[in-house]
Amino acid sequence: MRKLLNTLYVMSPEAHLGRDGENVVVRIEDQERFRIPIHNLESIITYGYTGASPALMYLCTERGVALSFLSPSGRLRAKMATPTKGNVLLRKRQYSLSDQENVSTEYARNFIFGKLNNCRAVLRRYLRDHRGREFAQQVEYAVNTLSDQMRRLLETDKLEALRGIEGEGARTYYGVFDFLILENRNEFYFHGRTRRPPLDRTNAVLSFLYSLLAHDCTAALETVGLDPQVGFLHRIRPGRASLALDLMEELRPYLVDRLTLSLINNRQLDKNDFIVKENGSVLLNDEGRRKVVNAWQTRKQQEIMHPYFEEKVTIGLLPYTQAMLLARSIRGDLESYPPFLIK
Repeated sequence: MRKLLNTLYVMSPEAHLGRDGENVVVRIEDQERFRIPIHNLESIITYGYTGASPALMYLCTERGVALSFLSPSGRLRAKMATPTKGNVLLRKRQYSLSDQENVSTEYARNFIFGKLNNCRAVLRRYLRDHRGREFAQQVEYAVNTLSDQMRRLLETDKLEALRGIEGEGARTYYGVFDFLILENRNEFYFHGRTRRPPLDRTNAVLSFLYSLLAHDCTAALETVGLDPQVGFLHRIRPGRASLALDLMEELRPYLVDRLTLSLINNRQLDKNDFIVKENGSVLLNDEGRRKVVNAWQTRKQQEIMHPYFEEKVTIGLLPYTQAMLLARSIRGDLESYPPFLIK
């Protein structure tokens, strides 16, 4: 199994990234603040408008380290392209299969099934721990609705119909997500998914973490030789990593939603970790991003028994394990793609 290396997150908008031999050096106002050997890194993510020297960019391409530039809200602004990895025949087969609607339908069904199952698992976890709480009945109804949607999903053979069920499932799940917030409900509430921009603190955390997960899924797909731009569930659109979005669907409830709830319910975040802009958008500030990134990195180091491989893997490797299974199924080594399913 692939080793989980580190991601360097550069939060300060005044920082500049440079190279010193085989080291990445972070400077602020010409003062060195941090350095790390390149061989310890898998990727570098910067926020704001951080600069990077051509020498560092060249070092990253030499060592296969992904370098991404994100806005303060977590949206990808630019990504340094590295030489394409993997077998061109695998990508050629990926392109061919994506043009076949019956094949796209099968992949889409598996992605959506994984998503609905894992959304249901998040709600079931709440019921196990808080069955006697005020809104448990509504959450239980949502669990049963998701189960019905999963059954319908297995009986549907039209791609657009699958997308419709996916949309229903998202509305069912997010419709009760506010009930899972148990602390600081005046400061953290959820009245529906809002993005670009997020309009409340809970959505701000979700959007920020989804951007981190998208980065990891894109890097994982590139590592196994697949093209992140060409998906099966999400339509191809210039500039959009459609296959990375496909892969994210089953991973978001387990990796992001549970962490978001933990950060809020354990009072690791408060209103001082956010800024509200004139247009009503809510964003994490520098300190808030540091807290969330630290929690994200800690979470990724934890281990889980992978349901398909039946061996322990670090949680941070889940995008890679699923990308690897996806590549095997596209290559024809597996009869179908097995989504990541939690109980």
